[in-house]
Amino acid sequence: MRLLDVIEKSLRNMDISREEALAVLGWPEGDILALVSDVFKVREAYFGRKVKLNFLANIQSGICPEDCSYCSQSRVSKAPVEKYKLISAADMMRMADQAVANKASRLCMVASMKGPSDRDIESVSDAVRAVKEKYPDLEICNSLGFLKDGQAEKLKQAGVMAYNHNLNTGEKYYGKICHTHTYKDREDTVNRAFFEGLSPCSGALFGMGESQDDILDVTFRLREMKVSSIPINFFIPIQGTILADKLLSPSPRPPSTLPDPTCLADSPTEGRGRKESDLTPVYALKILCLFRLVCPDRELRIAGGRELHLRTLQPLALYIANSIFIGDYLTTKGQDMCQDLEMIQDMGFEVLAGNSRKQADLDLSRRVSIKDKKSTAPTSLKSMGKKD
Repeated sequence: MRLLDVIEKSLRNMDISREEALAVLGWPEGDILALVSDVFKVREAYFGRKVKLNFLANIQSGICPEDCSYCSQSRVSKAPVEKYKLISAADMMRMADQAVANKASRLCMVASMKGPSDRDIESVSDAVRAVKEKYPDLEICNSLGFLKDGQAEKLKQAGVMAYNHNLNTGEKYYGKICHTHTYKDREDTVNRAFFEGLSPCSGALFGMGESQDDILDVTFRLREMKVSSIPINFFIPIQGTILADKLLSPSPRPPSTLPDPTCLADSPTEGRGRKESDLTPVYALKILCLFRLVCPDRELRIAGGRELHLRTLQPLALYIANSIFIGDYLTTKGQDMCQDLEMIQDMGFEVLAGNSRKQADLDLSRRVSIKDKKSTAPTSLKSMGKKD
């Protein structure tokens, strides 16, 4: 693979081949700076030196009925997380105040649930209207689980701009991490939000034992689905979750030879039974490079697990991704927000101020173009695309 040829394709927003994508994941670790430097050309061409800040609000916690093995809020998790139902509109406003105070352009309101009831939609919509009245330039993204017909449209009318529902991994691997719903269920919700006028946000979670083929599958699928923003998470092994307990379980070797899972200096692969997707800071950078090259014009967000897996290489990731979460995550602590702002400034980047009308127009153009490719939408959504 000639890297410069791949860079040129990405600069023109052309498809790169699966073989070229695989070569990015296989890039020599000792030459990672060359890869990051060339990929930065794509990042800079589409997003300049701006960094978009996003703030997470956990508006309902610990009571999801699904059995996702990686999640500390699932019904099968024994992790000691807070459990509470949908918070009040006043509490949601306080979270919006925090987001704005910390220079976030987007507030991501996330609820632990299978999907919202009509009453949930009304409660969230009322809170969103109040937030938008106070902060008209603050983007609102909802993540409320699986949507039914018409619910995304109601959220949009209330002032919600985007809807998040992650694919998390490739379709072939999904059945190994969840059994209570299908991959298609997740795709359908992303498409439903898309066709009812919301900006689709969908990403992935790496470090769950997936293969490189699985990584490529989800990368190319997210491009095909024309999602606008892609959060990239790296698995945080929270004790009590099915997947963490499996990956951190002792191997047949004597216990004295096992690494201490709390020590970042230990090998992340020893005794954990991971596959080709073993996460090191350099490999995490290569995953980000892959997404930037395959999806050059999409907002690429470094999300949960960056502190654990990118470690001291976090600043380099800004040369690839143009967006990060600041503050804490849903059930784990994040890096201090002041440190994030210092990192952005020290690396010569600028915090993006306010939302972007251009991004909303781009989302609309994608929604129009995808209607001509009805095969990409779930059967139940094809008529929805026609009436738009």
